[in-house]
Parts: sequence; structure tokens; C-alpha cells
Amino acid sequence: MQLDPYFADRLRRHRRYLLRQALQRLRSGAPWGTASRATASASGSPSATPAPSPTTAPTRAERSARARARHRRAALAWDRDELAGAGTPGPEVITTDHTIAVAGFPDVTVRVYRPAADGRVRPAALYFFGGAFRIGGIDYPTTDAACRRRAAEADIVVIAVAYDLAPEHRFPTQVEQGHAALEWLVRESAALDVDPSRLAVTGTSAGGAIAAAVTLMNRDRRRHRLRLQVLEVPVTDLTGCHIDVRPTWRMGVPALIVLRELRSIARTYLSSPAQARHPYASPLRAADHTGLPPALILTAEYDTLRRDGAAYGAALRRGGVEATVVRYLGVTHDTPMYTGALPASRAWHEQVIGALRGLHDD
Repeated sequence: MQLDPYFADRLRRHRRYLLRQALQRLRSGAPWGTASRATASASGSPSATPAPSPTTAPTRAERSARARARHRRAALAWDRDELAGAGTPGPEVITTDHTIAVAGFPDVTVRVYRPAADGRVRPAALYFFGGAFRIGGIDYPTTDAACRRRAAEADIVVIAVAYDLAPEHRFPTQVEQGHAALEWLVRESAALDVDPSRLAVTGTSAGGAIAAAVTLMNRDRRRHRLRLQVLEVPVTDLTGCHIDVRPTWRMGVPALIVLRELRSIARTYLSSPAQARHPYASPLRAADHTGLPPALILTAEYDTLRRDGAAYGAALRRGGVEATVVRYLGVTHDTPMYTGALPASRAWHEQVIGALRGLHDD
């Protein structure tokens, strides 16, 4: 199917932006790969005051840390603009933050979203945000809005996990933090007015990898009852063996650029290439998928991860697990964000809400 006109227009505008950036570099005489002298702030406006010259040259590690900080500020600003321009704000719900100790790893914060303070015992869903393991967070506007909408519309408690980002914290930190959040949820279920027999684990993109890994870790360690896993455009194999470059090639993006970016993501998250074969890093590579919760896996036609989701669904079914895999045609990896502008995104949202409402069923 052809790319949806909404995304086709965005792609044209992005290409024009890249062309303008290239022309600005040529006119300024700046080397390729360097930023222009006017540094954009998080709000997108140029900085009026140049940064003072350091007395000593920064180390490579310091330069990398500064670059990551700039990238994360830009990503947060972009996310804010996307929600304002094409997303759907979340409703008012009750939120509380909690800090959880993780044995052998840094503490992790979770944010609890509750539809109302009525004392009713509800099902609950852990949620892991996306962002290539190195950006994103529970404070990102689109993440917060999605959690609010899912709590209110599915009438459940949503627990968003603020796992640590790579490369400051590498695998398996994020999975251990996610598993600790699940243990905390079960342990504190009475205080949270949560029914521990009606739990789901959900995640988007990189968060989908963590969510799937948490279900494996739960099966291997404790076997708490999980009713459902919802994986949206998940990465399930960090070896790259299931990457499909045809969708981005059809969008005019060279395969080399795509593969280089995906290799960069894996290098950022993992301490060594060998870790990509670990089942908690690449859930598709688990030797056994029996005993896992039923799954709803949503993928997009114009997404290099579409085979990851499909292959994981097939692996679950071979293990005797109920798994539904749905591919949305004509749309891209970021489809869940655009419920204010894209009918397919609204249908995607309603499908997720329907699955989460099913946690109420006997």
C-alpha cells in the first residue's frame, strides 16, 4: 500500500529541511557534521549569547555527554511539538510517583496513573516507553498523554516505568528495573487498589523489547500471573537478523543509513555484540516461549521493525501462546503518536484500549 498522505507530506517537509540544513552549511563554510554557530535552545530559538570558551579542551567522554544532552533536549522539544500539533492531550487523572529499590542496579521511578480516587480495585498495566533505549521518558508529553488516556479509557491503573537510559546505563539494567517494577506492583497491589490477577505488561519500540523481556524474566523467576502483553512496533532481535529495509527504501531512505542507525542503537544499549543473542536483550532468541502471557503485537508497514514483531508473534504461537499480530498498512513506526491527525492512529489506539479493557473480563 502507498504511504499515507499524512506521512508522505511529513517526509517531503523533512527532506526540504535536510536540504536547507545542507545549504546553510555550505554558505557558512562549516564542515559537514558540525552544527551551525547559532545553537538552538530547547524551544527552538537561537541562543543570543555564545558559550564561553573552556580553559581546557573537553575530553571525548565530555563531548559525548554534551552531545547526548543536546540530543535529549531536542527530542523532548520535538515530542512536545508533536503532541501539540498532531496528538491528543491526556485527561486529568490521579498520578503519584514512587521510587523502587533494584537489587544490584540503580533505583527506578514509576508513575502511577489512576482514573479516580474511588477505592475501586482495578486491573493494571506496566508501560515501557520507546526511544531507542537512549531517549524518552515518563515526562515526555506524548508518553504522559498516552498513559493518561489509557488509564481513563480502559478504566485501569497504568504504571509507567522510568527505566534508565543508555549508554550511561546498559543492558540488563533496564530489564532488571522493569522486573523490579513488576515485583513492586504485585507486592503493593492492595495499597494501590490493584487486582494482582489482572495484570498486563506493555511497551512501545525499545520499550516493547523491555516489556517482552520482563515477561520472560517473570516466567523464569517468579511466574506472577500476567493476563496480557501488548507490544507496539517492538524490537525483538538486536542481532539485526530480522531488520527489513524495504519499507524505508520505498520511502527513499538508503539501506546503509538505516542499518548504521540500528547498529548504533545496539552498540549504545549493549556492552558487547554477544549480548544481542541473550534472550532478555532479544526476546525472539529465547529458546523457549512457553508459559508467556497472550500477546497483541502491532506493527507498521513502513517500519524496519515490522518483521521483528511478526517473527515474535510466530515464536509465541509455536510455544503455545495466543498471539495476534496486526500490521497497519501505509503508516510508519511513530503511528501511535498521531491520534489528533491520523485515522489509522486512532484505530491503533482503540485497539490497544480494547485489549486493555479485556483485563476486566472474567
